[in-house]
This record gives sequence, C-alpha cells and structure tokens, in this order.
Amino acid sequence: MQFKLLLAVAAAIAAVVTASAQVGPACESSCGNVSITFPFGTSEGCYYNSDFLITCNLSSGEPIPYLGDGNIVITNMSTTKGVLEILTFVGRDCYNSTGRVTRNGPYLKLRDVRISPKNKFVAIGCDTYAYFDGRRGNESDGTGCISKCGRNSLLTNGSCTGVGCCEVAVPEGLKTFEMTIRSLNNRTNITDFSPCSFAFFVEEGKFNFSTTNLTDFQSVSKMPMLLDWSIGNLTCDEAKKTDNFLCTGFSECDQDYGGPGYRCQCREGYDGNPYLANDCQNINECVQEIHECKPNTQCVDTPGNYTCKCPDGYSGDGRKNGPGCTADESTIIKIVAGISTSAIFLLIFVAWLYLVLKKRKFILLREKFFKQNGGIMLQQRISGDGGSHDQAKVFTVEELKRATNNYDESRIIGKGGYGTVYKGVLADSRIVAIKKSKLADQTQAQIEQFINEVVILSQINHRNVVKLIGCCLETEIPLLVYEFIPNGTLSDHIHNKGKSSAIAWDIRLRIATETAEALSYLHSAASVPIIHRDVKPMNILLDDNYVAKVADFGASKLIPIDQIELATIVQGTLGYLDPEYLQTNQLTDKSDVYSFGVVLVELLTGKKALSFDRPEEERNLAIYFLYSLKEGRLLRVLDERLQLNDVPSEIIQVSRLAERCLRVKAEERPTMKEVAIELQGILPSMIQKHPWVKSSSNEDDGEYLLKEPINDYECTNDGIVSNSSSSTFDSISKHTMLPIASGR
Repeated sequence: MQFKLLLAVAAAIAAVVTASAQVGPACESSCGNVSITFPFGTSEGCYYNSDFLITCNLSSGEPIPYLGDGNIVITNMSTTKGVLEILTFVGRDCYNSTGRVTRNGPYLKLRDVRISPKNKFVAIGCDTYAYFDGRRGNESDGTGCISKCGRNSLLTNGSCTGVGCCEVAVPEGLKTFEMTIRSLNNRTNITDFSPCSFAFFVEEGKFNFSTTNLTDFQSVSKMPMLLDWSIGNLTCDEAKKTDNFLCTGFSECDQDYGGPGYRCQCREGYDGNPYLANDCQNINECVQEIHECKPNTQCVDTPGNYTCKCPDGYSGDGRKNGPGCTADESTIIKIVAGISTSAIFLLIFVAWLYLVLKKRKFILLREKFFKQNGGIMLQQRISGDGGSHDQAKVFTVEELKRATNNYDESRIIGKGGYGTVYKGVLADSRIVAIKKSKLADQTQAQIEQFINEVVILSQINHRNVVKLIGCCLETEIPLLVYEFIPNGTLSDHIHNKGKSSAIAWDIRLRIATETAEALSYLHSAASVPIIHRDVKPMNILLDDNYVAKVADFGASKLIPIDQIELATIVQGTLGYLDPEYLQTNQLTDKSDVYSFGVVLVELLTGKKALSFDRPEEERNLAIYFLYSLKEGRLLRVLDERLQLNDVPSEIIQVSRLAERCLRVKAEERPTMKEVAIELQGILPSMIQKHPWVKSSSNEDDGEYLLKEPINDYECTNDGIVSNSSSSTFDSISKHTMLPIASGR
C-alpha cells in the first residue's frame, strides 16, 4: 500500500490582500534565523495573499518558520531572487526478510509558489525505481530514474549516474508532484542490497553521493530544496492596469523574469524591499564607499547615482573608468609655462649627453657582442685552416635589419632546434635566408656550435650544398646569411599530400643522386673531411627546379685527415641515427651513409622515418622496409602516389642500395662516393650504365623483391623477429630502438 505524506500547504482559495498592505508594528520581521519580508508575512495584513503566509511554530521551543499552515520548513527567503529555501521530506521504500515494511511517497501542492528547476530529483538504492508525477496548470508532467547495483558493482563516491544513485533534472513550473518509489525485483534477496531505497528533491549542488548512503541514509528525513515564487499570474504589463500592482515608487518590474506572474526589483542606485511602497531608498555610494571616483576627487551623492567632483582648476567626470579630470585652459598655461623653461634646458643637456654616450655605447656593444659571439674564436679557426677560398661577407646589424624589415614575423620561413630563419632582401636585391641562432644562457657550447657552422660552410663550394654568403657578429644573437632556396624542404614535398604528387620517381631519384654527390664531396673532396651528422629530409632544401641543396651544418664535425673516426656525444635525429654510432659513440663517415639510407627509404615509401601513429611493427621505417624487402613485399611499401603498377628496375636497384646503406656494421656499408656513383649509374637519363652497377632487370631480382612472403619472420609482442640468425634485419632490429641521448 502506498502512503502519501503532506509536505506543503493545500491550495485553498485565500483572500487577496491589496497592494496597499504595509508592514506595521504587529508584523513579525523574523522567525528564528529567517528574516520575513513582504509579500510574506505571519499574520493577516502582513502578507500579499494566503500563498505567502508564514507560520512561526514555537512548539519545539525554537521558532521554526513554515510555509502556510502546513509543514514546509523554510530555511531562507529572498525578495531579490524570488526563491524560497525549504526542507523537503525524503521518500523511502524499506524491506526486511518478510517483505516491505515501509513505503512513503511525499506529494506537494502549491499555488503562486513553484518547484524550481534548480533542483534535482535523486534516487538512492540498489533495486530502485523512483519517479514523480506533477502538474503545471492543466498539463501533467513527470520523470524518474532507475538505480541498480550488481554483485560486483564498483560504487564510486560522487558518482550519481545509475549505480547506487541516479538523478534527473526537474521540469520548470511544476506546482504539484506525487512521488512513487518501487522495487524492481521485489527485493527477492535483500541480503544483496541495502534494506531501503530513497528518493527526494534537492537543490542542485547540495547533495554529493557517498557509498555509505546506501546503509546510513535512514537517519536523513529532509533535504534542502528551492521553490520559485512570483506575484499572481498576470504579466507585468497586465498587472500595471490593476489596483494591487506592487512595483511602485522606485521599484520596477524585473525584465529578466519571464513569468508566470511578475517580480519586482529596486531601480539601479536604490535598495530596499521592492514589493513595499516607497521602500526602495537611494543608496549613498559615497558613504558606503562603493563609488568609482578617483582619489583626488570628491564623491557627491545624487538620487540613484553619484558624481565625482574634480579639484579647482580641473573639469571632467572624475571617474576611474572614465576620462577623469583634465586641467582647465588657465591651469594648463601656468603649468606649461613653469615646466617648459626647465624642460628646454634639460632637453638640451640630455640630447648632448645621449649623443656622446650612444656613440661610446655602440662601440662597446659591438666589441662585446663580437667577443661574445665567438669573433676571436672564428678568426683563430679561419687562420688555423689557412683561410677560405670564398671569404664570407661580414654584415652590419643595420643591413640585416633592413633586409628583414626589422625581423618581422611575416618574414619567418622556418624554425628549428638551433634557431629561426628569416627571408631577407639585401641592398643589391639578392634574396637571402638569415638564420638567427637561439640564445638562452650564452653557453660555450652554443658559441662553438655557431662558429662550427661558419667554419664548415666557408670551406664548402658545391652546387648541391647551400652557400654561406656571410655572417653578423655585432648583435646579441649571432646571424648567418645563406643563399635563399625557395621551394622548401624535401620533407615538405614527400610527406605533404598536396606536394608529393608533383615529384615523380625520376625527380626523386635525381634528388637522391644530388644529395649523395654533396655528401660524397663533404666526405672525400673537401679540404678537411666533414661529417654532416644530421642527414634527413628536413635538412635537404629544393630550389624551383627541384635541385637538392644540403643544409644545416650546426651538428657537423670536421675530421682530421689522419683519423677515420671521432669519439663524440651522440647527436642526431631519432629514426636516422647510425645504430653503431649510437652504441659506441664513434662517429665515422659511414654514420652519414646510414642516415642517407633512411632518406632513400623515405623517397621510396613516402613515409616518415619514425611515427608512433603507425602499427608497432611499422613504427621504425628502416626496420619495416628491410623486413618487407626480404619478404618480397617491396611493391606494397612503395609510395602509392608514385602510381606504379609494377616495380621498375631503377627502384629495385635503389632498394638494394638502401639495404646496403642500412647495414648495422659500418664496415659493410658502401662509402658515400660509391653510393653517389651507383646512383649516377641508375639515373634513367644515363645512356650507358656503369659496369659496377648490377643489372636488376633480370627475372631473379624482380621475383625475389616481389614474391609472396615466406615464413622466415614472425610477429611477436616485441616486434618482428627473424627465424634466421644472420640477416641484416635481425641485427638492426636489436639496436635501432635504443634510447637517444641527444636529438634535434
């Protein structure tokens, strides 16, 4: 049997008190800790109508305010927000081993007071279906929710999403509701659940579910809830035509309230009870210090506002957020006359002193920055190398500022690990690229890095190496001036879908050949062998004709002629690092060969050297390419944008060459000179191939690279593992995924 608990006053027809009702000496202004203001009141003549009657119950010893003559306990009320804070009963449905022992579903009926949509309807339990039916006007409305707990449910504190606790929003404008709580399974085995289910309305934010609520909530009988109220059912415009309209004097209708009924509020600059005639009184902002007058002005109160009086000789509004006070013309003349004479003498002195100090400071700064940026070190290195064939020009700071429009951001054409590159136009109309190195703490390593790049580039004269035009050491941040390469990096063209289709296989092969020729020159034709140490598509620039230019020598090393290897800290880019160099720290020219092999694979596949977006076995491109090559899957890994139906012999030969470059042991790799010569022989434009290049047009090579996969390899959780013990792929897969100590 369902029990209903009366929570609120019945909607009995009550006499309406006219708008002339005033708070008299007999009207109570509070009950307990709750202030009572009109339109609410405790006795006839003190409230607007019976829906606003407050009963102050003294039976418990402490005064408790109730709405009407029912038992809705009021905890707070607001005439400015139009809300009542009340305590509402908690509905419950309890069982023991014999069945249901308690069920009550509270209901509520209101008139000019409505259930606020700022409440939530909440149900607690592990076998609970709770809902409510309500009415607003002649329309019925309602909703509910289900709360369950499985035997292995993980209840979470603060979570009210259906496991142990559920909640739903409350429709707006409800004046009545009837709550029902049911068991979903008739509590067939109450030992698995809490003995009771609970449901209640509660102000949003005033209830936070705890897993202990399932067993200890029986002691809670009431929860905080909000009721909205307004005056009558007429709109503000309709109510103005009646005799009992309450928004009078300096009170006006709240235009933000959309009904039903209307609400009052005091006009801006006034405070009080907007429902009482003439109770909205002017606020003295000056006395209460809530004004925006500036400190040197005088606050003057006005009805509903205030003004800020400026000092004598000044005029304006005097407010902090306004123009403030400005001096009158006569005052300005006096001030200017007094200041101008002193200012003229001071200006002459400062100008003279400035010119003297500026010249001296400029000279000192130039000397300071020249030393700071390694000018002396650069002179020593150049003289130690016997001088360069092509002397780089030393630019002044003013020349490079003009060339870059004072380093405007629109001139930035690239950013890297070692600095920012700007596009510049010199006085002779040459377009150049100006590199401004990063400078954090001006460490010795950074200075050496900069000087290293200047020395190396000043010794290089090759059509496929970006040319150094000059440098500037007069600024805090050192600058390098290169020839401008307009077509971006190789990385942009092979990894950007919009650009990759423009470079067909013959262009890619030519780029690879030109890059190899440049590296071969660095290794064997330069006056001092140079190891680039960071060969990758990002450091290969392309001009308008797709001619390759090797760039970025910030990580490069000069190798003494009597040495074949050099011990260094590992430096490079993940995915391109020589695994032998990574393990031994011994840098050789074969380290560049390995990196170039990865570049060849990128040109063939169109994929990045390392990508964690790909499946685990495909993340390291070099390993995956070697595996695919051995399994005869070359066609599957080639770049789809090459639009190949079969594999040309040139691609087979380049793939073979890439495989040799990627061998783990450096001694098994070809030199860059051998790589360059072999690529020159592969170029389709060559009429006759060099005798040292193997012909791959025979059927054996084609079948080997394109055959169906064999079972020499298997996939495991750790990657691809070979059943053979002597393959290049086995060796490289054990080394190339080691962590990098330093990268760019």
